[in-house]
Amino acid sequence: MTVEHSLMKATILLLVSDPLVRSVLQETLEREGYSVLGTGDLGQAVDRLNECVPDLLILPNHVQSMPGHEAAKYLRTKCTKMRVLMLGGHLADDRLRNRAELQGFEVFPIYTAAELLQKVKDVLTKPRG
Repeated sequence: MTVEHSLMKATILLLVSDPLVRSVLQETLEREGYSVLGTGDLGQAVDRLNECVPDLLILPNHVQSMPGHEAAKYLRTKCTKMRVLMLGGHLADDRLRNRAELQGFEVFPIYTAAELLQKVKDVLTKPRG
């Protein structure tokens, strides 16, 4: 199986509370062949993790009333091999990448659809460290 083929089979858990943003991101990823489990809150994300083991979690820097990195750490306790990509949205500050609490997570501050798809591919193919 080629890397490209295995990427197309990747399952992504998309945790974004804004329904419009979530649907646009989900549609963008699905058009590239990813299987996307879209959810709007942390409880639903936990339910999704009980159903399957996603390859990647994508979430913003803030989920409901908690920082995104805390939500990601919590979800990672339920699925330790899941990679994490945090979408910073308006935070285009490189200092975000160097914060200790984000150690081991990928952070992608500002993006277009093409940039998002490339970053997802990069994260999924990056060796686990």
